[in-house]
Amino acid sequence: MTKKKSSDFTLLLTVLILVVIGIIMVFSSSHYYALLKMNDSYHFLKREFAWAALGLVGMFVTMNFDYLKYKKIAPVAYVVSIILLILVLTPAGTRLNGAQRWINLGPITIMPGEIAKICAIIFAANRLSIKPERMKNFVKGVIPNLMIIGIYMGLILLQPNMSTAVTIGAIIASMMFVAGMRWLHVAVMGLGGVAMLISLIIIEPYRMKRLTGFLDPFADPKGTGYQVIQSLYALGSGGLFGVGLGKSVQKYLYIPEPQNDFIFAIIGEELGFIGCVTIIILFVLLIWRGIRIAINAPDLFGCLLATGITAMVAVQVIINIAVATSSMPVTGIALPFISWGGTSLSIFMAAIGILLNISRYSNLDRS
Repeated sequence: MTKKKSSDFTLLLTVLILVVIGIIMVFSSSHYYALLKMNDSYHFLKREFAWAALGLVGMFVTMNFDYLKYKKIAPVAYVVSIILLILVLTPAGTRLNGAQRWINLGPITIMPGEIAKICAIIFAANRLSIKPERMKNFVKGVIPNLMIIGIYMGLILLQPNMSTAVTIGAIIASMMFVAGMRWLHVAVMGLGGVAMLISLIIIEPYRMKRLTGFLDPFADPKGTGYQVIQSLYALGSGGLFGVGLGKSVQKYLYIPEPQNDFIFAIIGEELGFIGCVTIIILFVLLIWRGIRIAINAPDLFGCLLATGITAMVAVQVIINIAVATSSMPVTGIALPFISWGGTSLSIFMAAIGILLNISRYSNLDRS
């Protein structure tokens, strides 16, 4: 094991800046909705502070927890995540807006899908780091890992939650590629993934409506195209410097629950193009540091663990911003560290703590 050093300060600072921006923007985007629905304009702000504090504790703990110990708990993480994904489909799960993705634990509500992401990363990193040469063989290496992806995706699709299922699939696929999967196998997986996505869209009418709404949102401006149109209005009205923090018009229920999946549109409206670019630069910096940590990790397990966590952030950032800018069909995926969502925020911060721990053993000064 390489001598333990200080954690990556650039990564830590970047994440903390994103969390602070997230707290500010959650309050700015949600205060009217919270006042109207909960009779408390500080409803989401208070909860975001609480989850951020929990996330800080989680990040501090994981930052000081030897990442190699995750190898021992990988099977447990897998079993726990599968149990939670099954449990959410039972009467213990809470149904909202046609989806059953939450488990209500009284004062808090958790999303097993978010917990499953980090559990899948830990389990896949451990499995792929054992006899990595198997990844050269499609039958012995690729197919067993596809089965792991299939179990996760199948359970999450039953909620239904295609965006999270696709995210987990993309994360594990990126880890398989780094572990040594052949380019031919990558192409086969890619084609299979595209075919599966097309099938999932075709068999569900509401997904097909989302696709047609993406292709021509103004064909149904009060239906399938509504969210996209309002998001584009918000981004367009922001201009270069924005209308000013707290002065968004679209957050007055034009964009439903603006603190969630379309918070990037509110950022564009209030902080303008400059604000959006700043957010993107911060995420690029975070992803770059994650890649450097993965490349310079002292062992394959650390490399794959860092790859999975970095991919988790990258995939969600790309999907969320693409949806807000009408670059892909509408789907519910949070913007890491910024969108409202307690489970997501705390899990992401704890995951960054793991990345920071790996950085202590990585030679980041190496060219």
